[in-house]
Amino acid sequence: MHLALIDWIIIVGFLLLTLYIGWRFKTKKGGTISDFFLGGRNLPWYVAGLSMVATTFAADTPLAVSEMVAQNGVSKNWLWWSFLSGGMLTVFFFARLWRRANIVTELEFIDIRYSGKPAKLLRGFKAIYLGVFMNGMIIGWVNLAFAALLETFFCIDSSTVLWYVFAAMIFAAAYSSLSGLLGVAITDTVQFFIAMVGTIILAWLVLSAPEVGGIDNLKSELPDSYFHLFPRVGESGGLQVLSLSIGAFLTYVTVQWWASWYPGSEPGGGGYIAQRMMSAKTEQDAQKATLFFQIAHYCVRPWPWILVGLAAILLYDPHYSLSPEVAQQIETYKEAGMTEGEVLAQFGSDQQQEIEKQVKYSFQPQLGYVFAMRDYLPDGLRGLLLVAFLAAYLSTISTQLNMGASFLVNDLYMPFIAKDSSKNQVLSGRIATLLLMIVGILVTSVIDTIAGVWEFIIEAGAGLGAVLILRWYWWRINAWSEIAAMVAPFIGYFIGQILGEQLGAEFVENKGPYLFTVLFTTIAWLVATYVTSAEPDEKIKSFYDRVKPEGAWGKFADPLVRTKNKQSLRWRLWCWICGILLTYCTLFAMGSFLLHGNEWQLYTVLAAGGAVGLSFGLNRLKKWDQLT
Repeated sequence: MHLALIDWIIIVGFLLLTLYIGWRFKTKKGGTISDFFLGGRNLPWYVAGLSMVATTFAADTPLAVSEMVAQNGVSKNWLWWSFLSGGMLTVFFFARLWRRANIVTELEFIDIRYSGKPAKLLRGFKAIYLGVFMNGMIIGWVNLAFAALLETFFCIDSSTVLWYVFAAMIFAAAYSSLSGLLGVAITDTVQFFIAMVGTIILAWLVLSAPEVGGIDNLKSELPDSYFHLFPRVGESGGLQVLSLSIGAFLTYVTVQWWASWYPGSEPGGGGYIAQRMMSAKTEQDAQKATLFFQIAHYCVRPWPWILVGLAAILLYDPHYSLSPEVAQQIETYKEAGMTEGEVLAQFGSDQQQEIEKQVKYSFQPQLGYVFAMRDYLPDGLRGLLLVAFLAAYLSTISTQLNMGASFLVNDLYMPFIAKDSSKNQVLSGRIATLLLMIVGILVTSVIDTIAGVWEFIIEAGAGLGAVLILRWYWWRINAWSEIAAMVAPFIGYFIGQILGEQLGAEFVENKGPYLFTVLFTTIAWLVATYVTSAEPDEKIKSFYDRVKPEGAWGKFADPLVRTKNKQSLRWRLWCWICGILLTYCTLFAMGSFLLHGNEWQLYTVLAAGGAVGLSFGLNRLKKWDQLT
């Protein structure tokens, strides 16, 4: 694929703008670690919120959504839509607490909440585990997706494409190490708007193409089940709609969002979400930023991707884009175990060019999004969408580098190694950023060997979330509680897999192994909590006076404050419910409207009701905050 001059002008102009922002907001040599990793705690809510959304928009996300739509239609997005309840919990129960804690990283929380050798061990271990291991895996995963995009779009040889990815990563490290979080957040804001404009334009162009003919024609050509907003629960769903057992569905909507730890959606907030909350100007800014993030993340961002994913089915799926005879041949060859190249070789040279994309799509449906970019964007717009993907990639990589460096400097180097922590803080942050870039490059080069480990870690985080939530609201939680909750899921995971083999497919389909791990982990950390001593009274009192959380703090809370806290918790629960109603109904209203459904008016009314209820609840909370 060759780019026109206007495409190159757009790409180079974007890169120069990004470098200028990094230089313009360069952290001075004498700046503090808070200046470098939290932007001086001075981000307005809209910058912090847009930065959160931009970071979750990586190069792989449109491709992943396109693949889910190809597999089970719109309904498969419930696999991540179900996380909304946990996100809204962060908005109303934790955002203000993270900002009020006045810490530099989420791991510094361990130092203000726990004491002694267990706390020191926990903080040092998590600095390496999250800052290097998990961070390296996330960077490698994002790099691999960006490489797939470049390889397909430009027909770059797979043996050299990683060099282009590494060059982009070095670019991200350069501007993020110059400016720290402030520059990263400002570039995130610019990158978000570029990325959204690009993806919306692509969706409009693809749907307008004669081969697609708009939404109505798309709906007439594809089975209706592709357009269902909800999965089928307790029944067979077929190919075009997500089908979940009753147990699996209930697990997704009632357990997983609070029980599991997963990067970017940590129960109680964490990772780059916590970093942005701590960087906000005020507690109110932290809450507004997180609320904006939840609404934009679920309601606005995914629909252009979903529309392109649906159109790609019609354009590239052999069952719809080729004759039935050829489509059946391809399916037969796949069932025989042939590779993508072997299937293509079964056809004559005159046919190969015509069906190459269809064969690739049948093996890798996520490439439908890239094919649509390559086939339906004119000069200029092609460069714009490439910039959109580059922006999405850079926003994620720069955030991971900055956040990982903050763990290494603030939670490993300064507490354990540095003798004079007041010197060279910014320089240490820049060095750590470059070291993490090298780690990311190394991990990317072996990503095929650790992809299974990534999936294992997600599953083996089951049950940890409860401790991450309760440590803010229950005085009895101690460092051993969190240590046990981190170790137990790995043991529970292996036992759960054995139980799955013994109890059969029905147990597995109803998420039995996962639920067992949650139960096992919960029992483990509760036992650890009660067989070990509570944190010293002075430590708990110090934390309570600093953060002033609601919840069960016993003798450490003033009786009058406890009464007020009960009222506050009720209104936070009310806001949580209204926020979920507002976001889900807005999501479904937009989807129904874009897909020419008949329910968008009902969803709009329900969303408006959620907005009114949320506004009322926030006003009551504001009055309560003024009283305290």
